[in-house]
Amino acid sequence: MNEPATSVPARSEDMIIPRSLRPGDVVAVVAPSGPCDPVRLARGVGVLEGLGLKVVTGAHVLDRDRYLAGSDAARAADLQEAWCDPAVAAVICARGGYGATRILDLLDWDALRAARPKALVGSSDVTALHQAFSVELGVASWFGPMLACATISDPEGPEPRSFRHFTEALFGGPSPITGDRVITAGRVVAPVVGGNLSLLAALCGTPYALRARGRILLLEDVAEEPYRIDRMLTQLLRSGALEGVAGIALGSWEGCGDPYPVLEERLAPLGVPVIAGLPVGHGSPQFSVLLGALGAIDAESCSLTGSTMDPMEAV
Repeated sequence: MNEPATSVPARSEDMIIPRSLRPGDVVAVVAPSGPCDPVRLARGVGVLEGLGLKVVTGAHVLDRDRYLAGSDAARAADLQEAWCDPAVAAVICARGGYGATRILDLLDWDALRAARPKALVGSSDVTALHQAFSVELGVASWFGPMLACATISDPEGPEPRSFRHFTEALFGGPSPITGDRVITAGRVVAPVVGGNLSLLAALCGTPYALRARGRILLLEDVAEEPYRIDRMLTQLLRSGALEGVAGIALGSWEGCGDPYPVLEERLAPLGVPVIAGLPVGHGSPQFSVLLGALGAIDAESCSLTGSTMDPMEAV
């Protein structure tokens, strides 16, 4: 996708779509959740540098406090500094784990709103940040691989399919994502929301609770028994989070046994297109989805197609 030298972030309905990256851009790496392996992190930084990007890391990215990547204050400070730095074009999370929800009330949202929008990249526990950035900043963000995780930083190099799609996402033209199972037929075009089921359930009752009305909902999880998936889906249903949902795209369910009887039982009655088996979430390959941007579910091809919009369209 060709972009002007100075581009204006585009909008998908009311969401700001940060511009795509270009070689030479500065990207910041932060660890807002669990601690990361320094060797994996170094490999991941090398991968980004191989794309022609300049990489800076948060001051506390290698901190460790029990199951967290340093104190809440330090993790929040790294994220805020990266987002508010005008030289930084994207903020990429090192890994998930746990802890993003703990820093949401430590961020200066007024300062973040005043900063130029940019890409935020991460998945799993970073779902909490995607939700909060959507609510507070109205910015679309990438649900995708993280630097110190297997698909990017294995010793033998990035997983090829994941890396190709990750690169397409960062630089502006991700290809459609194809699943392998249709639960409910149909086609729908709508903005995409969601992410990790456990985090979405945990955000119920908070200012960042999921509201899927008029949206395509992406769901995935890891190491959750079917009864726990049932419980979390029931919580979302009973809370009203899924009222008016336009369609559902189900990603990976690594280590979850056979979740499909529960998924079909709880989601098919909603009467909207539902496709499954998309390589999004945990496991390999791991593709990238732009949350907040328009997407299209086509059950006939069992695919989810995303849109990044050319920023010139907003000028």
